[in-house]
Amino acid sequence: MASLSLTQIRTKSSFPELAVTRRVRTGLTLPGRVGMRVVASESSKAAAEPDLSVTVNGLHMPNPFVIGSGPPGTNFTVMKRAFDEGWGAVIAKTVSLDAAKVINVTPRYARLRAGANGSAKGQIIGWENIELISDRPLETMLKEFEQLKKEYPDRILIASIMEEYDKAAWEELIDRVEQTGIDAIEVNFSCPHGMPERRMGAAVGQDCALLEEVCGWVNAKATVPVWAKMTPNITDITQPARVSLRSGCEGVSAINTIMSVMGIDLKTLRPEPCVEGYSTPGGYSSKAVHPIALGKVMSIAKMMKSEFNDKDHSLSGIGGVETGSDAAEFILLGADTVQVCTGVMMHGYGLVKKLCDELKDFMKMHNFSSIEDFRGASLEYFTTHTDLVRRQQEAIRQRKAVKKGLESDKDWTGDGFVKETESMVSN
Repeated sequence: MASLSLTQIRTKSSFPELAVTRRVRTGLTLPGRVGMRVVASESSKAAAEPDLSVTVNGLHMPNPFVIGSGPPGTNFTVMKRAFDEGWGAVIAKTVSLDAAKVINVTPRYARLRAGANGSAKGQIIGWENIELISDRPLETMLKEFEQLKKEYPDRILIASIMEEYDKAAWEELIDRVEQTGIDAIEVNFSCPHGMPERRMGAAVGQDCALLEEVCGWVNAKATVPVWAKMTPNITDITQPARVSLRSGCEGVSAINTIMSVMGIDLKTLRPEPCVEGYSTPGGYSSKAVHPIALGKVMSIAKMMKSEFNDKDHSLSGIGGVETGSDAAEFILLGADTVQVCTGVMMHGYGLVKKLCDELKDFMKMHNFSSIEDFRGASLEYFTTHTDLVRRQQEAIRQRKAVKKGLESDKDWTGDGFVKETESMVSN
């Protein structure tokens, strides 16, 4: 297989105006990571239409919509379709060194509809999967990454990777995916099912000490931007997000799926999805998780703003995105990009056009010319319950302090007679 040298990867950029920078994180020098700043497009102010383009960690995207890691990025054909339809970036399905360990079952999806349990009617609001990471040979996936970058040199392809607790394995995997010319790496620290016994996925993301060690291995080796994908199956999601950023990651993605049991078939008494009469807990996604995802992203964004306020780090929001309004909410909470996976499985790759049109409509309504104009704009309106009580009590005091008409005849004045009369008119 033809490959690029690491030297070529370090200096390669489809956008020559982006500066090559060096950064030091936790005492570790990371050579060759390109364009780490997160900035809005300079052309946005001059455009008649709102400008959806974003530049995140030096990665220029025509819009903030990213194919999330999963079935929509499982092979060359579907990833090519995503680029052709106009998605801002594609994150491929997670790969590891030994695909032979990955054996999927069928059925592996279950859906929750609005309405009675088990009803075949009604809107799909929840989606569960017990699907594993890519079961295709790594060599095959690498060849397809390389071919995609040849055909779409100016589009952003991100490799999702996951390995066992083995430094050499992580280093080999990073080296091999980088040689294909991929633009960034998303590290899957969040898959809630599959192979936790091998200390993979959420088994790492839920253990901050383990996460710090593995992030150290990853960031010492990687020469492209690294995003850490967070699990929501944890008490405080800001803890692993903080550890990831302090350990050298340029960004975090949140959230991966929520551990769930979709339901029980009340006729057969068997759980779903049912494989030979049995099932296993899986990952929950789609519309029903959107409010939970917003809460997790808000917490991470507030932490990043207070502790990493240098704009060198990025946040990718994930969870139940099917409309431009869903995406706008993530961006208002501080997300730079918005990932969609289940939404593509339900509505197809053409969904991106609807997302872009609806996001532009939102921007026009508020006269926003670029994504950066409103990114994080809603964060300031979140506070503590104690502060809400204080604010409401103060507002009540102020309302009571405003006179509603005159209290007695002695308060009438000649100068303000007409206004004083009006103050006591009921309509």
